[in-house]
Amino acid sequence: MGSTRPKKPESENLRVGQRSGEHVFPKARVRPQIFPYLLVLPALLFELLVHIFPMLVGVGVSFLELTQFYVRNWSAAPFVGFRNYLDGLDPSGPIGGALAQSFLITFAYTVLVVGGSWALGISAAMLVNSEFRGRRWFRALFLIPYALPVYVAVIAWSFMLQQNNGAMNTLLVDDLHLLKERPFWLIGTNAFWSVVMTSLWRSWPFAFLMLLAGLQSIPAELYEAASIDGASRWRRFRTITLPLLRPVNLVLLLVLFLWTFNEFNAPYVLFGQAPPAAADLLSLHIYVNSFVDWNFGLGAAMSVLLLLFLLVVSVIYIRVLRVGGEGNA
Repeated sequence: MGSTRPKKPESENLRVGQRSGEHVFPKARVRPQIFPYLLVLPALLFELLVHIFPMLVGVGVSFLELTQFYVRNWSAAPFVGFRNYLDGLDPSGPIGGALAQSFLITFAYTVLVVGGSWALGISAAMLVNSEFRGRRWFRALFLIPYALPVYVAVIAWSFMLQQNNGAMNTLLVDDLHLLKERPFWLIGTNAFWSVVMTSLWRSWPFAFLMLLAGLQSIPAELYEAASIDGASRWRRFRTITLPLLRPVNLVLLLVLFLWTFNEFNAPYVLFGQAPPAAADLLSLHIYVNSFVDWNFGLGAAMSVLLLLFLLVVSVIYIRVLRVGGEGNA
């Protein structure tokens, strides 16, 4: 029988390791309660650096008369308090009147783009959600406008909307003979419809993608039972599709509204720094006041007003729909 040697105490092993030149350290452990916060910390720091800090700087600039005379030395710009906000909110003044006109144009533009995107999206989603040969090709085809880079798509539309050699006038005048003269699409009142068409073409595939995902989550047995009971297609759409798509529609309409109301790329690429009065969208209007007229204080105040408006609309929208959802439940 072999003899068993008694184990040395842990403290004695530690002393022996220290005498032999070995460094014995306990393993560092992170508390389970802290570990999730450590994972979120890098994203939080980047969010503060990219969004929160510039937003706070913009709010501070909105209280200054920061014009071209103080660009090199921002700290020397005089403090004007709420004067920039009062000028922007005064519809009787030139600044407030132009801002109010731009707001109305942007609101009409947003309603048309969001409504058209939803209508085209639900129509295309219901089409490809049914069984027919080649529907996968239609799905891929419908997503092309959404997959294209923004500037590539808008530049292509700017070429198509040219008066002389544009594809739009060639189709309407030369091929279909619907118009006798070639209209100017990028100036005058037609500029509004040009930016609406361009934004609608770019945004409706996103609505199609979201609504198609919602339709595929609806059980087919519900439609089969309603069809057996003699329900028409419109009744099935009204009593089955729309109620079950309500969670998707709530998120989709809010996202489309925020994206469209803040749209800058389409009007800027189409019209540059001098948009026509009919297409003076709010984001481009703020850009012109800030970087063309060199009135950064006024532009910052307009940006803050836009942010507050979108925040108020979002909060009211969510609260009203939440109350409506609880009432239906």
